[in-house]
Amino acid sequence: MRQDIEGGTVEVGAKLNSEATLAAQYGVSRSVIREALRSCNALGLTVTKTGKGTFVVADRVANDLTLGQYSARDLNEARPHIEVPAAGLAAKRRSPEELEHLKEIVASMLSETDPETWVSLDASFHSAIARASGNKVFESVVADIRDALAHQSETLNMVADRQHVSDDEHLRIVQAIESGDSTAAEAAMADHLSAVSVALDTILSK
Repeated sequence: MRQDIEGGTVEVGAKLNSEATLAAQYGVSRSVIREALRSCNALGLTVTKTGKGTFVVADRVANDLTLGQYSARDLNEARPHIEVPAAGLAAKRRSPEELEHLKEIVASMLSETDPETWVSLDASFHSAIARASGNKVFESVVADIRDALAHQSETLNMVADRQHVSDDEHLRIVQAIESGDSTAAEAAMADHLSAVSVALDTILSK
C-alpha cells in the first residue's frame, strides 16, 4: 500500500477503497488491511475521516513524524539526556515496591497480545523508571512526553514490528535496576533508545 502511494499508483487526493475491497486487492485479511491503514496514517501518508473514508494526503513520508505535540526528532534528541541518567539513578534509589512495579509491567508486556494495551504499558514502564530515579525533574519531563512516547511506540510497532525486541530490551533494563548496577542500567537504556532511533530512521528513509 505504501509502495502504491509513493509510486503514484494511488494519487494524492484519492480516496482509498473500502477495507473489504483492499483486502481482496492485496490478497490479505481485513485485519491486516486495518493495520496497514493505521501505519499509513501514522506515517502521514493518509488521513481517515470518520464517516467519509481514508484519503491519500502525501506521496512520501515526511523527514520527521509528529507524535502528539512533539516530533520524533525532538524525542530522539532529548530522551537519552533524560532517561539514561534516570535509569542509572533508579538502579541506586528504587524502593522494593518500585522495583516490583517495574517487574510487573514487564511481565505484563511479555504476555500482552493487544497492541494498544502494550503501548500503554510501554509508556507506564518509562514513567515508572523516571519515578524510581527519585528525581522530580526527570519524573515531570517523562510525564510531559508520555503521550508522545505512546505515539512513537505505536508507530514503531505497526511499521517496524519492534514489540518483541523492545520486550527484551526492557527486560535488560529492569535486570540492571534490580541488581543495583547503575552503569549497566544506563547502558541498557542507551541501547534501547539507540535501537528506537535507528528503527525510526529506517521508517523515514524507506
